[in-house]
Amino acid sequence: MKTKIKVVKEFDTVKTFREIKNKISLDIKGMTFEQLQEYLDKTKLKVKST
Repeated sequence: MKTKIKVVKEFDTVKTFREIKNKISLDIKGMTFEQLQEYLDKTKLKVKST
């Protein structure tokens, strides 16, 4: 007989990714191409210089 051990997740990557994706979808809904370009420029990650 095999025993299954349930692991409690501290961080759910899939759930977090879906939430972020849904937020972005709501943010860009109905935007024109130019507005979308501005949104992406404004929200893209910045490279940290050391």
